[in-house]
Amino acid sequence: MRWNIPAGVLIALAFLIPAAPAVAQTESPGLNEACQTVERKVYKDIRELVTIDLDTATDQEVRVLTAQILAAANADSLPVLPGAIQERLKGTADDLRAFLKADVLKVWATDLRISVVRTLTGAGTNVQAAAQKVLDDPAIDTYLAYLNNGLYDARALDCASQPTPTPASPTPTPSATPSAATTVAPTPASSASLDNPGGEGGGLPVTGADTATVAGIGGGLLLLGGASYLIGRRRRTRFSA
Repeated sequence: MRWNIPAGVLIALAFLIPAAPAVAQTESPGLNEACQTVERKVYKDIRELVTIDLDTATDQEVRVLTAQILAAANADSLPVLPGAIQERLKGTADDLRAFLKADVLKVWATDLRISVVRTLTGAGTNVQAAAQKVLDDPAIDTYLAYLNNGLYDARALDCASQPTPTPASPTPTPSATPSAATTVAPTPASSASLDNPGGEGGGLPVTGADTATVAGIGGGLLLLGGASYLIGRRRRTRFSA
């Protein structure tokens, strides 16, 4: 008989039979690719969900276990396992039981390996070395140890080795007001202008040849005045006689 059960129904069935009790763990925060503190992504160990004997389990128990595995695969954003489970749900109960017994761990291991490879994108030197070491020694336990702890330890080393950015010095803004140390040189005032060549005296003193000319003219005028006076006096004397 084929099982045509929607995924939502399977997830609801997962709560009918409790899963294996998980140990409560408080994960410390880690760093992401941008060296920012974030909550760690913890990959679920699907093997812990298998708490029944698949050979003797009822069909309902198998369906509930399938729903629990599907929910964990979706929570971890696994690329292959969710689709593989959905495909097996289209088959018979025996097909689903056989898948859980033989193939589910193989498909899950492939998903974990893909998840490790994804961490290499933009990774630093320490993350690259740690991831390559895991890929060279493929095993489910090795994958989980790297994805849940080793990745964050290596990333912390890469972030710590990055140089601390130096803040840029602010560009000084020129001040419109001159500083106190700036001295403005006064403009020297001219002692004589073109309109007033003599400064405060009103003109340059007359010297040299100009002085002799003025003195000669003055003397001539003085003699001419004296002669005119004598001539006028003689005429008055004759007229009176």
